[in-house]
Amino acid sequence: MLDSSLLEQLRSVFGSLENTVELVYENSSHEDQKDLLDMLQSVASTSDKITLTQNTSGTSPMPQFRIDYKGKHTGIVFKGIPGGHEFTSLILAILNTDGKGKLLDSVIADRVRRLNKNITIQSYISLTCENCPEVVQALNQIALIHGSLRHEIIDGGYVQDDIKTLGIQGVPSLVANAKMFHSGRIQLLDLVSKLESTFGVDANAAPSEPVNKNLGHFDVLVIGGGPAGASAAIYTVRKGLSTAMITEKIGGQVQETKGIENLIGVTYTEGPQLAAQLNQHIASYPVKVLENRRVKKIHTESKVKAIELESGEHLTADAIIVTTGAKWRELGVEGEKEYLGRGVAYCPHCDGPFYKGKKVAVIGGGNSGVEAAIDLAGIVREVVVFEYNDQLKADKILVDKLKSLPNVSIVTSAKTEKVIGDGNKVQQIQYLDRSLNKEEKMDLDGIFVQIGLVPNSQFLKETVELTKFGEIIVDEKGRTSAKGIYAAGDVTTTPYKQIVIAMGEGAKAALAAFEDRMYHS
Repeated sequence: MLDSSLLEQLRSVFGSLENTVELVYENSSHEDQKDLLDMLQSVASTSDKITLTQNTSGTSPMPQFRIDYKGKHTGIVFKGIPGGHEFTSLILAILNTDGKGKLLDSVIADRVRRLNKNITIQSYISLTCENCPEVVQALNQIALIHGSLRHEIIDGGYVQDDIKTLGIQGVPSLVANAKMFHSGRIQLLDLVSKLESTFGVDANAAPSEPVNKNLGHFDVLVIGGGPAGASAAIYTVRKGLSTAMITEKIGGQVQETKGIENLIGVTYTEGPQLAAQLNQHIASYPVKVLENRRVKKIHTESKVKAIELESGEHLTADAIIVTTGAKWRELGVEGEKEYLGRGVAYCPHCDGPFYKGKKVAVIGGGNSGVEAAIDLAGIVREVVVFEYNDQLKADKILVDKLKSLPNVSIVTSAKTEKVIGDGNKVQQIQYLDRSLNKEEKMDLDGIFVQIGLVPNSQFLKETVELTKFGEIIVDEKGRTSAKGIYAAGDVTTTPYKQIVIAMGEGAKAALAAFEDRMYHS
């Protein structure tokens, strides 16, 4: 049973439902079937628009139900009990089924409708996975829009034989026709592209809106929706400047951050919570937010900048503030991509439980790498930290904690060269001992990559001056080498990649854009 406070919240959330949403469960002799029914009955009790019925035509080896709408199957199936992080996925699926909540915009929806028909996707997830709900919720919306795409959300705890057969060692893992085609976190834009390349598209399907759409002109365009972008947009709009924001997702890399304890004035928060607060703050101002978009090219031939989006849309702006942040850096070695989700991972919180009792490596001796190793040491049999330099770069307090753990060892002066597996899973790591100039191999079961960040600046390489590492070179006010283009946050040369610094730099760039507009235009 759900507690009374949660039930009251659900009554409020489901108060907007207009049509009946059916939760149709399968008969099952599994011992957890009662828990599923208790949970579904509790959810259904919060609204007369939610009904619970049994499918009498078959049985299921595990607790299972689907969502129907107006007598038709929506394509959404839950195999397991959606508790933990996935309970939110169920609630959003009910709302989205009735056209409520935050839905995919028309540009993405058009791409989804053009996917070929009769697709079935299994999402293998863990209820403790923090990356899984984002992918599950995106695929649920895609199923609702598409019409003939079946999305089965499968709790891996119920199907260990399938996990072993498919070679799954990370979540979420997406499977079609008994073959895994993706593992790990993925942004919505990349997910849609992955579905297009995996299943194909109907070239004859016409979009509902013109592809080459003019989005208008703005005083300032902010590119990026993380802490720096949110700060920049709020500051420019407060100065009376018409402001638009282009972003893949509000929050940016913050979405991937677990505990945040150094945002001054906030004792503790978590990434998704802070991202939601950024979204709420931006929404309180007249900022034109265009989410699930990427910039293709910026034209600076005239004083007014013209911006092309990958979606085919375009707009113009007098000034641009780039706050696109950074993404996790990959090793770039043989075997890394081939064994992603089958021994290579980037999220210790999500994928660590797959390696219980096993030996793993963490590549990277900075704060993120050492924190990952400390976390994993409580789960796995043995952790080996590999660091390229001759000593760890992490804060002393973290290094001291790491060295106190009995099942952790450290290999320094190590250059990772190759991930070796048997075709199904990782078996070894090959590295160069730089101190001896000697190649070594180590047997292990998994590799967690934590080697820092790479700036999201590729679309600007012909527009502004970058360092050899891809960082945008900025002055003390966030100005770039191109007049009217500013930058802030992790994508720039500003030292120390921290949330609090990104927020300050975003505000600074916004104030510089306003100052230049007022006094130097």
